[in-house]
Amino acid sequence: MSPKQLRQLLLVIIIALLGLGTVAVYSASAMASEATYGGSTRFVTTHLAGILCGAALGLGCLMIPYATVRRSAGWLLLASVVLLVLVDVFGQEIGGARRWFRLGRLSLQPSEFAQLSLILYLADFLARRTERIQDFWRGLLPPLLATGITAGLVLIQPDLGTTIVMGAVAVLLLCVAKARWQHVAALAAVSLVVLVFLIAGEEYRRRRILAFLDPWADPRGSGYQILQSYFAMASGGLTGLGVGGSLQKLFFLPSAHTDFIFAIIGEELGLVGTTAVIFLIGLFLACGFRIAIAAQDLFSKYLVCGLVGMIGLEATVNIAVVTGMLPTKGLPLPLISYGGSSMIINLLACALIVQASRHGGRVERALSG
Repeated sequence: MSPKQLRQLLLVIIIALLGLGTVAVYSASAMASEATYGGSTRFVTTHLAGILCGAALGLGCLMIPYATVRRSAGWLLLASVVLLVLVDVFGQEIGGARRWFRLGRLSLQPSEFAQLSLILYLADFLARRTERIQDFWRGLLPPLLATGITAGLVLIQPDLGTTIVMGAVAVLLLCVAKARWQHVAALAAVSLVVLVFLIAGEEYRRRRILAFLDPWADPRGSGYQILQSYFAMASGGLTGLGVGGSLQKLFFLPSAHTDFIFAIIGEELGLVGTTAVIFLIGLFLACGFRIAIAAQDLFSKYLVCGLVGMIGLEATVNIAVVTGMLPTKGLPLPLISYGGSSMIINLLACALIVQASRHGGRVERALSG
């Protein structure tokens, strides 16, 4: 397929995921919205506002010269680090986590912006230093420090899921940039040890691991959410109970319209619906990585790989959690789940993928000129 055809296919996939997500969010949230706000459309209205805001910012991003986007990578990362520091101090605490700035009905989650800005920075740095990437001190250490500082600030909130995604995407980019396998293997080993200590050091994380291994051991406590997800998926069967027919969304399944919306899709649309979601996400990944392969410059190649990897990894983890293949972790399903910050950043990422496909071959000439 030509780059233009790939962009057109990507747009169709994005619209399909957004449409499916909007229907699912309304169905999953209507009762909760009615009970909380006295109207059934509060959550879906906010969801649509996030889509419109993300689409507007994405269109604005497409109008910015591509070389300017690349030059701003370092400043965007610095801004995201500042926001992460500020949210750790002044952010609103919800459920023991301090991840959001709250302004009336509006909320901002800086960690979502940090993921995007980190990928931009890493893509720019690795493209400039590609000949030194196998040198640990001059090629590998700087991106590791940038990732460590940014991910560390996200971990403080605490948000282990987003931290893991940021680290995994950074490792993906290092592999694409052909870093020495010994360095990558050592980094992976150290990260695994740190992850074990992080899980062992917090009681709620240990409970999640135990609930993952045997949710029936505490069906009304730590295993409750994943068991309700199982019930939803099992109830759906092949074709589901029909849109609006979910019973688990009636205050049984926590986070029904956010992190566990895939379970509601499974209950209402059955195996057919969940397979359609997985197919669309898989097609998105295939299309995105095909754009990365076709990119004419290293920055575009690394940028698209990082952005597609971020969306793909979040989707994979979300689906794996909802189906019980991974311990419970609060990551949304990209382009589907309710969540303004996540939706806006995902649509900005899609816009950057399109921009890289359109202008990737010109950025080196613009920068050198």
